Amino acid sequence: MFTIEHDFDVTVITLVDDAAAHREEDITVNAFEDCVTVEQLDPRTGTVQRVTFSNAQLADLNAALSLPEGVYRRKPKPRD
Repeated sequence: MFTIEHDFDVTVITLVDDAAAHREEDITVNAFEDCVTVEQLDPRTGTVQRVTFSNAQLADLNAALSLPEGVYRRKPKPRD
């Protein structure tokens, strides 16, 4: 299950691990204009762990999800 919320400067997606035998904590994805953050509560410490992706890193991740094992470099899009 997941939810999507649109605020003024961010889109918030929350991923709920409701089908797993051992549930993990919810994951929150915050999509800003210049970056995307992924957050998850660490139940051992009670703190939220955050990873920040630049837009270029997010584009690399998106490309990597459909490629075989290897080392790659994306070509920058030509500017008009």
